[in-house]
Amino acid sequence: MKNLLVVTYSLLLLWTAVSCKKEQNVTESPTDSVTTSIPDLTIMNEVQKASFGYFWDGAHTSSGMALERSSSGDVVTTGGTGFGIAGIVAATSRGWISRTDAVNRLRIICNFLAAADRFHGAWPHWLNGATGKVQPFSTYDNGGDLVETAFLVNGLLIARAYFTGSDTAETHLRNTITTLYEGVEWNWYASRGDNKLYWHWSPDYDWTMNMPVTGWNEALITYVLAVASPTHPIDVSVYNNTWITSGFGVQNTYQGYTVSISSNNYIGPLFFSHYSFIGLDPRQLEDNYTNYWQQVVKHVMINRSYCIYGAPSTYGYSATLWGLTASDGPDGYNAFQPASDNGTIAPTAALSSIAYTPYYSLQVMRNLYENKKALYGKYGFYDALNVSRSWMDNEYLAIDQGPIVAMIENYRSGLLWNLFMNISEVKTSLSQLGFHTPVRSTGFYLSVPEVENKVVDLVKHPDVGTYQLDVYMTTAGTFTLEKTDGTVVSTTSLNAGSTQVTFNTSAGKYTARLKGSSDNIIQVVQLH
Repeated sequence: MKNLLVVTYSLLLLWTAVSCKKEQNVTESPTDSVTTSIPDLTIMNEVQKASFGYFWDGAHTSSGMALERSSSGDVVTTGGTGFGIAGIVAATSRGWISRTDAVNRLRIICNFLAAADRFHGAWPHWLNGATGKVQPFSTYDNGGDLVETAFLVNGLLIARAYFTGSDTAETHLRNTITTLYEGVEWNWYASRGDNKLYWHWSPDYDWTMNMPVTGWNEALITYVLAVASPTHPIDVSVYNNTWITSGFGVQNTYQGYTVSISSNNYIGPLFFSHYSFIGLDPRQLEDNYTNYWQQVVKHVMINRSYCIYGAPSTYGYSATLWGLTASDGPDGYNAFQPASDNGTIAPTAALSSIAYTPYYSLQVMRNLYENKKALYGKYGFYDALNVSRSWMDNEYLAIDQGPIVAMIENYRSGLLWNLFMNISEVKTSLSQLGFHTPVRSTGFYLSVPEVENKVVDLVKHPDVGTYQLDVYMTTAGTFTLEKTDGTVVSTTSLNAGSTQVTFNTSAGKYTARLKGSSDNIIQVVQLH
Protein backbone atom coordinates (compact mmCIF):
# COMPACT_ATOMS: atom_id res chain seq x y z
CA MET A 1 0.00 0.00 0.00
CA LYS A 2 2.92 2.35 0.61
CA ASN A 3 3.79 2.45 -3.07
CA LEU A 4 0.15 2.87 -4.05
CA LEU A 5 -0.17 5.97 -1.92
CA VAL A 6 2.47 7.64 -4.03
CA VAL A 7 0.01 7.71 -6.88
CA THR A 8 -1.99 10.33 -5.03
CA TYR A 9 -0.15 12.73 -7.29
CA SER A 10 -3.35 12.76 -9.31
CA LEU A 11 -5.89 11.90 -6.60
CA LEU A 12 -6.91 8.85 -8.56
CA LEU A 13 -7.78 6.95 -5.42
CA LEU A 14 -10.58 9.38 -4.70
CA TRP A 15 -12.49 7.90 -7.62
CA THR A 16 -13.19 4.83 -5.50
CA ALA A 17 -15.45 6.93 -3.32
CA VAL A 18 -17.06 9.10 -5.99
CA SER A 19 -17.62 6.63 -8.85
CA CYS A 20 -20.81 4.60 -9.11
CA LYS A 21 -19.85 1.05 -10.11
CA LYS A 22 -21.66 -1.31 -12.43
CA GLU A 23 -20.72 -4.94 -12.92
CA GLN A 24 -21.43 -7.88 -15.14
CA ASN A 25 -20.27 -11.47 -14.90
CA VAL A 26 -17.32 -12.82 -16.85
CA THR A 27 -18.12 -16.08 -18.58
CA GLU A 28 -14.93 -16.41 -20.64
CA SER A 29 -12.15 -18.74 -19.55
CA PRO A 30 -8.98 -17.19 -18.11
CA THR A 31 -7.07 -19.11 -20.77
CA ASP A 32 -7.40 -17.40 -24.13
CA SER A 33 -7.14 -19.23 -27.44
CA VAL A 34 -6.53 -16.50 -30.01
CA THR A 35 -7.58 -17.04 -33.60
CA THR A 36 -6.22 -15.05 -36.53
CA SER A 37 -9.18 -14.97 -38.87
CA ILE A 38 -9.63 -11.18 -38.81
CA PRO A 39 -6.81 -9.00 -40.21
CA ASP A 40 -5.01 -6.75 -37.71
CA LEU A 41 -5.95 -3.70 -39.79
CA THR A 42 -9.66 -4.51 -39.56
CA ILE A 43 -9.53 -4.87 -35.78
CA MET A 44 -7.36 -1.79 -35.29
CA ASN A 45 -9.61 0.34 -37.50
CA GLU A 46 -12.72 -0.81 -35.70
CA VAL A 47 -11.29 -0.30 -32.20
CA GLN A 48 -9.90 3.15 -32.94
CA LYS A 49 -13.05 4.37 -34.66
CA ALA A 50 -15.41 2.95 -32.04
CA SER A 51 -13.37 4.42 -29.21
CA PHE A 52 -13.45 7.80 -30.93
CA GLY A 53 -17.23 7.57 -30.94
CA TYR A 54 -17.21 8.13 -27.18
CA PHE A 55 -16.02 11.70 -27.83
CA TRP A 56 -18.18 12.33 -30.88
CA ASP A 57 -21.54 10.61 -30.55
CA GLY A 58 -21.21 10.22 -26.78
CA ALA A 59 -20.17 13.81 -25.98
CA HIS A 60 -22.22 16.11 -23.77
CA THR A 61 -25.11 17.32 -25.90
CA SER A 62 -24.77 21.05 -25.21
CA SER A 63 -21.08 21.65 -24.43
CA GLY A 64 -19.47 19.06 -26.72
CA MET A 65 -17.20 18.11 -23.81
CA ALA A 66 -16.35 14.51 -22.94
CA LEU A 67 -18.43 12.91 -20.21
CA GLU A 68 -16.25 11.94 -17.26
CA ARG A 69 -17.67 8.45 -17.63
CA SER A 70 -20.59 7.09 -19.60
CA SER A 71 -22.92 7.34 -16.59
CA SER A 72 -21.83 10.77 -15.33
CA GLY A 73 -24.78 12.80 -16.61
CA ASP A 74 -23.75 16.45 -16.84
CA VAL A 75 -20.30 15.91 -15.31
CA VAL A 76 -17.64 16.46 -17.98
CA THR A 77 -13.89 16.17 -17.75
CA THR A 78 -11.33 18.72 -18.89
CA GLY A 79 -8.34 16.42 -19.30
CA GLY A 80 -10.41 13.72 -20.96
CA THR A 81 -11.79 16.32 -23.34
CA GLY A 82 -8.21 17.23 -24.27
CA PHE A 83 -7.58 13.62 -25.23
CA GLY A 84 -10.84 13.63 -27.17
CA ILE A 85 -9.86 16.77 -29.09
CA ALA A 86 -6.70 14.98 -30.21
CA GLY A 87 -9.01 12.17 -31.30
CA ILE A 88 -11.11 14.62 -33.34
CA VAL A 89 -7.96 15.58 -35.22
CA ALA A 90 -7.16 11.92 -35.89
CA ALA A 91 -10.75 11.21 -36.99
CA THR A 92 -10.74 14.19 -39.35
CA SER A 93 -7.48 13.03 -40.88
CA ARG A 94 -8.98 9.56 -41.44
CA GLY A 95 -12.16 10.91 -42.99
CA TRP A 96 -14.45 9.58 -40.30
CA ILE A 97 -15.89 13.07 -39.80
CA SER A 98 -15.83 16.06 -42.11
CA ARG A 99 -13.46 18.95 -41.55
CA THR A 100 -16.44 21.30 -41.28
CA ASP A 101 -18.13 19.18 -38.63
CA ALA A 102 -14.88 18.91 -36.68
CA VAL A 103 -14.37 22.67 -36.66
CA ASN A 104 -17.98 23.24 -35.62
CA ARG A 105 -17.65 20.80 -32.70
CA LEU A 106 -14.38 22.39 -31.59
CA ARG A 107 -15.99 25.82 -31.78
CA ILE A 108 -18.74 24.65 -29.41
CA ILE A 109 -16.17 23.21 -27.00
CA CYS A 110 -14.02 26.34 -27.08
CA ASN A 111 -17.00 28.66 -26.53
CA PHE A 112 -18.01 26.54 -23.55
CA LEU A 113 -14.49 26.64 -22.12
CA ALA A 114 -14.26 30.40 -22.58
CA ALA A 115 -17.39 30.90 -20.46
CA ALA A 116 -16.77 28.10 -17.95
CA ASP A 117 -15.35 28.50 -14.45
CA ARG A 118 -11.62 29.13 -14.42
CA PHE A 119 -9.30 29.72 -11.51
CA HIS A 120 -6.41 31.99 -12.40
CA GLY A 121 -6.96 30.70 -15.91
CA ALA A 122 -6.89 27.00 -15.06
CA TRP A 123 -9.97 24.87 -15.48
CA PRO A 124 -11.07 22.43 -12.77
CA HIS A 125 -10.83 18.67 -13.12
CA TRP A 126 -14.59 18.40 -13.66
CA LEU A 127 -17.21 20.85 -14.92
CA ASN A 128 -20.96 20.76 -15.25
CA GLY A 129 -21.41 20.43 -18.99
CA ALA A 130 -24.73 22.27 -18.95
CA THR A 131 -23.80 25.25 -16.77
CA GLY A 132 -20.00 25.51 -17.01
CA LYS A 133 -19.75 25.56 -13.21
CA VAL A 134 -17.08 23.66 -11.33
CA GLN A 135 -18.03 20.15 -10.22
CA PRO A 136 -15.86 19.39 -7.16
CA PHE A 137 -13.54 16.42 -7.61
CA SER A 138 -13.21 16.18 -3.84
CA THR A 139 -13.88 18.38 -0.81
CA TYR A 140 -10.89 20.66 -1.31
CA ASP A 141 -10.53 20.15 -5.06
CA ASN A 142 -13.11 22.64 -6.28
CA GLY A 143 -10.80 25.03 -8.09
CA GLY A 144 -8.09 24.93 -10.72
CA ASP A 145 -6.40 21.69 -11.68
CA LEU A 146 -3.24 22.58 -13.58
CA VAL A 147 -2.43 19.07 -14.80
CA GLU A 148 -5.90 18.44 -16.21
CA THR A 149 -5.68 21.91 -17.74
CA ALA A 150 -2.43 20.87 -19.42
CA PHE A 151 -4.06 17.77 -20.93
CA LEU A 152 -6.85 19.99 -22.25
CA VAL A 153 -4.50 22.64 -23.67
CA ASN A 154 -2.37 19.93 -25.24
CA GLY A 155 -5.35 18.74 -27.26
CA LEU A 156 -6.33 22.29 -28.17
CA LEU A 157 -2.85 23.12 -29.46
CA ILE A 158 -2.79 19.94 -31.55
CA ALA A 159 -6.08 21.08 -33.10
CA ARG A 160 -4.67 24.56 -33.68
CA ALA A 161 -1.70 23.02 -35.49
CA TYR A 162 -3.95 20.84 -37.67
CA PHE A 163 -6.73 23.23 -38.70
CA THR A 164 -4.60 25.70 -40.65
CA GLY A 165 -7.14 26.71 -43.27
CA SER A 166 -7.39 30.37 -44.26
CA ASP A 167 -11.19 30.44 -44.13
CA THR A 168 -13.00 32.35 -41.41
CA ALA A 169 -14.03 29.30 -39.38
CA GLU A 170 -10.56 27.77 -39.03
CA THR A 171 -8.88 31.14 -38.53
CA HIS A 172 -11.33 31.98 -35.75
CA LEU A 173 -10.80 28.56 -34.17
CA ARG A 174 -7.04 29.03 -34.06
CA ASN A 175 -7.38 32.51 -32.57
CA THR A 176 -9.81 31.25 -29.94
CA ILE A 177 -7.49 28.41 -28.94
CA THR A 178 -4.60 30.85 -28.64
CA THR A 179 -6.69 33.10 -26.40
CA LEU A 180 -7.66 30.16 -24.19
CA TYR A 181 -4.03 29.07 -23.84
CA GLU A 182 -2.83 32.58 -23.12
CA GLY A 183 -5.41 32.88 -20.36
CA VAL A 184 -3.87 30.11 -18.23
CA GLU A 185 -1.85 31.67 -15.39
CA TRP A 186 0.71 28.92 -15.07
CA ASN A 187 2.94 31.15 -12.97
CA TRP A 188 0.18 31.67 -10.38
CA TYR A 189 0.52 27.99 -9.51
CA ALA A 190 4.19 28.68 -8.77
CA SER A 191 3.58 31.81 -6.71
CA ARG A 192 3.87 30.50 -3.14
CA GLY A 193 7.44 31.70 -2.72
CA ASP A 194 9.08 28.26 -2.60
CA ASN A 195 9.88 28.01 -6.33
CA LYS A 196 7.58 25.01 -6.70
CA LEU A 197 4.70 24.37 -9.10
CA TYR A 198 1.44 23.24 -7.49
CA TRP A 199 -1.29 21.07 -8.93
CA HIS A 200 -4.36 22.76 -7.38
CA TRP A 201 -5.69 26.07 -6.15
CA SER A 202 -9.17 26.75 -4.76
CA PRO A 203 -10.86 30.09 -4.09
CA ASP A 204 -12.41 28.53 -0.97
CA TYR A 205 -9.48 26.44 0.31
CA ASP A 206 -6.50 28.22 -1.20
CA TRP A 207 -3.52 25.83 -1.36
CA THR A 208 -4.97 23.24 1.05
CA MET A 209 -4.42 20.42 -1.47
CA ASN A 210 -0.69 21.18 -1.19
CA MET A 211 0.46 18.91 -4.02
CA PRO A 212 3.60 19.96 -5.90
CA VAL A 213 3.77 18.59 -9.44
CA THR A 214 6.68 16.23 -8.84
CA GLY A 215 7.90 13.48 -11.17
CA TRP A 216 7.87 10.73 -12.32
CA ASN A 217 4.20 10.56 -13.22
CA GLU A 218 1.78 11.64 -15.96
CA ALA A 219 2.34 15.39 -15.64
CA LEU A 220 5.45 16.16 -17.76
CA ILE A 221 3.34 17.97 -20.35
CA THR A 222 2.36 20.51 -17.67
CA TYR A 223 5.90 21.86 -17.52
CA VAL A 224 6.33 21.91 -21.28
CA LEU A 225 3.22 24.07 -21.67
CA ALA A 226 3.93 26.20 -18.60
CA VAL A 227 7.42 27.15 -19.78
CA ALA A 228 6.10 27.65 -23.33
CA SER A 229 3.33 30.05 -22.25
CA PRO A 230 3.61 33.37 -24.13
CA THR A 231 1.78 35.24 -21.36
CA HIS A 232 2.23 33.54 -17.96
CA PRO A 233 5.33 31.31 -18.14
CA ILE A 234 7.09 29.68 -15.24
CA ASP A 235 10.85 29.78 -14.87
CA VAL A 236 12.84 26.68 -15.74
CA SER A 237 14.15 26.69 -12.17
CA VAL A 238 10.63 25.71 -11.03
CA TYR A 239 10.87 22.58 -13.18
CA ASN A 240 14.25 21.68 -11.76
CA ASN A 241 13.10 22.39 -8.21
CA THR A 242 9.77 20.52 -8.39
CA TRP A 243 9.59 17.94 -11.15
CA ILE A 244 13.13 16.62 -10.85
CA THR A 245 13.31 14.38 -7.81
CA SER A 246 15.77 11.87 -6.38
CA GLY A 247 14.56 9.15 -8.75
CA PHE A 248 15.85 10.97 -11.84
CA GLY A 249 19.08 9.65 -13.32
CA VAL A 250 19.20 6.72 -10.89
CA GLN A 251 19.14 3.30 -12.47
CA ASN A 252 16.66 0.79 -11.09
CA THR A 253 15.85 -2.62 -12.50
CA TYR A 254 12.34 -4.06 -12.47
CA GLN A 255 11.42 -7.40 -14.04
CA GLY A 256 14.84 -7.39 -15.72
CA TYR A 257 14.49 -3.97 -17.41
CA THR A 258 16.65 -1.08 -16.25
CA VAL A 259 15.21 2.44 -16.27
CA SER A 260 16.77 5.74 -15.30
CA ILE A 261 13.69 7.45 -13.86
CA SER A 262 11.38 6.12 -11.18
CA SER A 263 9.61 7.52 -8.14
CA ASN A 264 10.12 6.19 -4.64
CA ASN A 265 11.57 2.99 -6.05
CA TYR A 266 8.61 2.15 -8.30
CA ILE A 267 7.72 2.65 -11.95
CA GLY A 268 3.95 3.21 -11.70
CA PRO A 269 0.80 2.46 -13.71
CA LEU A 270 0.93 2.70 -17.48
CA PHE A 271 -0.95 5.98 -17.81
CA PHE A 272 2.32 7.63 -16.73
CA SER A 273 3.64 6.79 -20.20
CA HIS A 274 0.44 7.69 -22.09
CA TYR A 275 -1.07 10.98 -20.99
CA SER A 276 1.85 13.35 -21.54
CA PHE A 277 2.85 11.53 -24.70
CA ILE A 278 -0.35 12.15 -26.64
CA GLY A 279 1.61 15.04 -28.21
CA LEU A 280 5.14 14.71 -26.87
CA ASP A 281 7.10 12.34 -29.09
CA PRO A 282 9.44 10.31 -26.85
CA ARG A 283 11.48 9.24 -29.86
CA GLN A 284 12.81 12.81 -30.01
CA LEU A 285 13.40 13.36 -26.30
CA GLU A 286 16.54 12.91 -24.28
CA ASP A 287 17.99 14.89 -21.38
CA ASN A 288 20.62 14.47 -18.69
CA TYR A 289 18.49 11.84 -16.98
CA THR A 290 17.23 9.44 -19.64
CA ASN A 291 16.29 8.63 -23.19
CA TYR A 292 12.50 8.96 -23.03
CA TRP A 293 11.74 6.39 -25.70
CA GLN A 294 13.67 3.79 -23.73
CA GLN A 295 11.93 4.98 -20.56
CA VAL A 296 8.37 4.57 -21.84
CA VAL A 297 8.98 1.34 -23.77
CA LYS A 298 10.66 -0.29 -20.78
CA HIS A 299 7.82 0.92 -18.57
CA VAL A 300 5.41 -1.02 -20.78
CA MET A 301 7.70 -4.04 -20.87
CA ILE A 302 8.00 -4.05 -17.07
CA ASN A 303 4.23 -3.95 -16.74
CA ARG A 304 3.78 -6.72 -19.29
CA SER A 305 6.57 -8.87 -17.85
CA TYR A 306 5.12 -8.62 -14.36
CA CYS A 307 1.71 -9.72 -15.64
CA ILE A 308 3.10 -12.71 -17.53
CA TYR A 309 5.91 -13.86 -15.26
CA GLY A 310 5.42 -12.25 -11.85
CA ALA A 311 1.72 -12.00 -11.04
CA PRO A 312 -0.24 -14.74 -9.25
CA SER A 313 -1.27 -17.39 -11.76
CA THR A 314 -4.84 -17.22 -10.46
CA TYR A 315 -5.23 -13.79 -12.09
CA GLY A 316 -5.24 -15.45 -15.52
CA TYR A 317 -2.81 -13.03 -17.14
CA SER A 318 -1.01 -14.07 -20.31
CA ALA A 319 0.79 -12.71 -23.36
CA THR A 320 -2.65 -11.88 -24.72
CA LEU A 321 -4.10 -10.48 -21.48
CA TRP A 322 -1.92 -7.95 -19.68
CA GLY A 323 -1.89 -4.27 -18.80
CA LEU A 324 -2.21 -2.49 -15.45
CA THR A 325 -3.15 1.16 -15.15
CA ALA A 326 -5.64 3.44 -13.40
CA SER A 327 -9.10 2.08 -14.13
CA ASP A 328 -12.31 0.78 -12.70
CA GLY A 329 -12.05 -2.43 -10.73
CA PRO A 330 -14.32 -4.79 -8.78
CA ASP A 331 -13.74 -2.70 -5.63
CA GLY A 332 -13.89 0.68 -7.38
CA TYR A 333 -11.50 2.91 -9.28
CA ASN A 334 -7.84 2.43 -8.44
CA ALA A 335 -4.34 2.98 -9.79
CA PHE A 336 -3.33 -0.59 -10.64
CA GLN A 337 0.34 -1.40 -11.19
CA PRO A 338 2.75 -4.21 -10.30
CA ALA A 339 3.08 -2.82 -6.77
CA SER A 340 -0.71 -2.74 -6.35
CA ASP A 341 -2.52 -5.42 -8.32
CA ASN A 342 -5.72 -7.36 -7.70
CA GLY A 343 -6.16 -9.02 -11.08
CA THR A 344 -7.77 -6.09 -12.92
CA ILE A 345 -6.82 -5.58 -16.57
CA ALA A 346 -7.77 -2.38 -18.42
CA PRO A 347 -7.78 -2.52 -22.23
CA THR A 348 -6.39 1.03 -22.39
CA ALA A 349 -3.17 -0.13 -20.74
CA ALA A 350 -1.98 -2.37 -23.57
CA LEU A 351 -3.89 -0.68 -26.40
CA SER A 352 -2.56 2.81 -25.63
CA SER A 353 0.93 1.29 -25.56
CA ILE A 354 0.70 0.24 -29.21
CA ALA A 355 3.02 3.02 -30.35
CA TYR A 356 5.72 1.50 -28.12
CA THR A 357 5.03 -2.25 -28.33
CA PRO A 358 2.99 -2.94 -31.50
CA TYR A 359 3.14 -6.72 -31.51
CA TYR A 360 2.45 -7.17 -27.82
CA SER A 361 -0.39 -4.62 -27.87
CA LEU A 362 -1.99 -6.15 -30.96
CA GLN A 363 -1.92 -9.54 -29.21
CA VAL A 364 -4.09 -8.11 -26.44
CA MET A 365 -6.31 -6.17 -28.85
CA ARG A 366 -7.02 -9.28 -30.91
CA ASN A 367 -7.68 -11.48 -27.88
CA LEU A 368 -10.12 -9.02 -26.35
CA TYR A 369 -11.85 -8.36 -29.67
CA GLU A 370 -12.26 -12.02 -30.61
CA ASN A 371 -12.58 -13.74 -27.24
CA LYS A 372 -14.00 -11.21 -24.79
CA LYS A 373 -17.02 -10.13 -26.77
CA ALA A 374 -18.97 -9.10 -23.69
CA LEU A 375 -16.29 -6.47 -23.03
CA TYR A 376 -16.94 -4.76 -26.36
CA GLY A 377 -19.73 -2.24 -26.78
CA LYS A 378 -20.81 0.80 -28.76
CA TYR A 379 -17.66 2.79 -28.00
CA GLY A 380 -15.15 -0.02 -28.08
CA PHE A 381 -13.87 -1.91 -25.06
CA TYR A 382 -15.41 -1.20 -21.69
CA ASP A 383 -13.03 0.05 -19.07
CA ALA A 384 -11.77 -3.10 -17.31
CA LEU A 385 -12.21 -6.74 -16.40
CA ASN A 386 -11.05 -9.03 -13.61
CA VAL A 387 -11.22 -12.66 -14.69
CA SER A 388 -10.19 -14.10 -11.31
CA ARG A 389 -13.15 -12.40 -9.64
CA SER A 390 -15.65 -12.92 -12.50
CA TRP A 391 -16.09 -9.17 -12.88
CA MET A 392 -16.41 -7.04 -15.98
CA ASP A 393 -17.13 -3.32 -16.23
CA ASN A 394 -19.81 -1.93 -18.51
CA GLU A 395 -18.80 1.72 -18.40
CA TYR A 396 -16.48 3.92 -20.43
CA LEU A 397 -14.10 6.52 -18.98
CA ALA A 398 -12.90 9.46 -21.06
CA ILE A 399 -9.36 9.38 -19.71
CA ASP A 400 -9.05 5.73 -20.75
CA GLN A 401 -10.83 5.84 -24.13
CA GLY A 402 -8.96 8.96 -25.28
CA PRO A 403 -5.42 7.57 -25.19
CA ILE A 404 -6.56 4.51 -27.16
CA VAL A 405 -7.61 6.72 -30.09
CA ALA A 406 -4.59 9.02 -29.89
CA MET A 407 -1.87 6.42 -29.41
CA ILE A 408 -3.21 4.14 -32.12
CA GLU A 409 -2.96 7.18 -34.40
CA ASN A 410 0.60 7.88 -33.31
CA TYR A 411 1.46 4.28 -34.13
CA ARG A 412 -0.27 4.39 -37.49
CA SER A 413 0.89 7.78 -38.77
CA GLY A 414 2.70 9.76 -36.07
CA LEU A 415 0.18 12.53 -36.81
CA LEU A 416 -0.34 13.91 -33.30
CA TRP A 417 3.34 13.68 -32.43
CA ASN A 418 4.31 15.50 -35.62
CA LEU A 419 1.77 18.27 -35.10
CA PHE A 420 2.65 18.97 -31.50
CA MET A 421 6.43 18.67 -31.78
CA ASN A 422 6.49 21.22 -34.62
CA ILE A 423 4.77 23.95 -32.58
CA SER A 424 7.35 26.72 -32.23
CA GLU A 425 6.58 27.45 -28.57
CA VAL A 426 6.94 23.76 -27.75
CA LYS A 427 10.30 23.52 -29.48
CA THR A 428 11.61 26.49 -27.50
CA SER A 429 10.22 25.16 -24.23
CA LEU A 430 11.77 21.70 -24.67
CA SER A 431 15.14 23.29 -25.37
CA GLN A 432 14.87 25.48 -22.27
CA LEU A 433 13.97 22.44 -20.17
CA GLY A 434 17.14 20.65 -21.26
CA PHE A 435 15.69 18.24 -23.82
CA HIS A 436 17.69 17.53 -26.95
CA THR A 437 17.77 15.17 -29.91
CA PRO A 438 18.90 11.77 -28.65
CA VAL A 439 22.58 10.95 -29.07
CA ARG A 440 22.82 7.68 -30.94
CA SER A 441 25.36 5.11 -32.02
CA THR A 442 25.05 2.31 -34.57
CA GLY A 443 22.21 0.08 -33.48
CA PHE A 444 18.50 -0.67 -33.31
CA TYR A 445 17.74 2.40 -31.24
CA LEU A 446 13.97 1.97 -30.88
CA SER A 447 14.08 -1.76 -30.11
CA VAL A 448 13.87 -3.24 -26.62
CA PRO A 449 14.36 -7.04 -26.57
CA GLU A 450 11.97 -9.14 -24.52
CA VAL A 451 13.81 -9.88 -21.28
CA GLU A 452 13.14 -13.62 -21.17
CA ASN A 453 14.33 -14.54 -24.66
CA LYS A 454 16.37 -11.47 -25.74
CA VAL A 455 14.39 -11.32 -28.98
CA VAL A 456 12.71 -8.31 -30.60
CA ASP A 457 9.21 -9.30 -31.71
CA LEU A 458 8.01 -7.60 -34.90
CA VAL A 459 4.63 -7.53 -36.60
CA LYS A 460 3.86 -6.15 -40.04
CA HIS A 461 2.53 -2.63 -39.77
CA PRO A 462 -1.17 -3.18 -40.50
CA ASP A 463 -1.46 -0.11 -42.74
CA VAL A 464 1.46 -0.87 -45.04
CA GLY A 465 1.86 -4.63 -44.76
CA THR A 466 5.62 -4.62 -44.20
CA TYR A 467 7.93 -5.06 -41.24
CA GLN A 468 9.56 -1.87 -40.03
CA LEU A 469 12.78 -1.55 -38.06
CA ASP A 470 14.31 1.77 -37.09
CA VAL A 471 18.10 1.77 -37.18
CA TYR A 472 20.97 4.22 -36.82
CA MET A 473 24.34 4.10 -38.57
CA THR A 474 27.34 6.10 -37.45
CA THR A 475 28.79 5.68 -40.94
CA ALA A 476 27.33 4.42 -44.19
CA GLY A 477 26.86 0.67 -44.25
CA THR A 478 24.35 -2.13 -44.78
CA PHE A 479 21.40 -3.77 -43.11
CA THR A 480 21.03 -7.49 -43.67
CA LEU A 481 18.42 -9.97 -42.54
CA GLU A 482 19.77 -13.49 -42.16
CA LYS A 483 18.19 -16.85 -41.47
CA THR A 484 19.44 -18.77 -38.45
CA ASP A 485 21.75 -20.74 -40.75
CA GLY A 486 23.39 -17.53 -42.00
CA THR A 487 21.56 -17.31 -45.32
CA VAL A 488 20.99 -13.66 -46.24
CA VAL A 489 17.37 -12.98 -47.26
CA SER A 490 17.45 -9.17 -47.44
CA THR A 491 20.13 -6.50 -47.84
CA THR A 492 19.70 -2.73 -47.74
CA SER A 493 22.37 -0.05 -48.23
CA LEU A 494 22.21 2.67 -45.58
CA ASN A 495 23.55 6.18 -45.29
CA ALA A 496 24.83 7.49 -41.98
CA GLY A 497 22.05 8.57 -39.63
CA SER A 498 18.58 7.27 -38.83
CA THR A 499 16.69 5.06 -41.29
CA GLN A 500 13.49 3.07 -41.13
CA VAL A 501 14.22 -0.21 -42.88
CA THR A 502 11.20 -2.00 -44.33
CA PHE A 503 11.08 -5.58 -45.56
CA ASN A 504 8.60 -8.32 -46.29
CA THR A 505 9.59 -11.92 -45.76
CA SER A 506 8.09 -15.01 -44.21
CA ALA A 507 7.50 -15.26 -40.48
CA GLY A 508 10.21 -16.80 -38.34
CA LYS A 509 13.34 -16.04 -36.38
CA TYR A 510 16.11 -14.05 -38.07
CA THR A 511 19.27 -12.15 -37.27
CA ALA A 512 19.24 -8.47 -38.18
CA ARG A 513 22.73 -7.10 -38.79
CA LEU A 514 24.07 -3.55 -39.13
CA LYS A 515 27.55 -3.40 -40.63
CA GLY A 516 29.49 -0.17 -41.07
CA SER A 517 33.14 0.74 -41.46
CA SER A 518 33.85 -0.14 -37.83
CA ASP A 519 30.55 -1.57 -36.58
CA ASN A 520 28.96 -5.00 -36.68
CA ILE A 521 25.81 -4.95 -34.56
CA ILE A 522 23.31 -7.82 -34.50
CA GLN A 523 19.86 -8.33 -33.03
CA VAL A 524 17.71 -11.45 -33.14
CA VAL A 525 14.20 -10.66 -34.36
CA GLN A 526 11.08 -12.78 -34.44
CA LEU A 527 8.79 -11.94 -37.35
CA HIS A 528 5.13 -12.68 -36.72
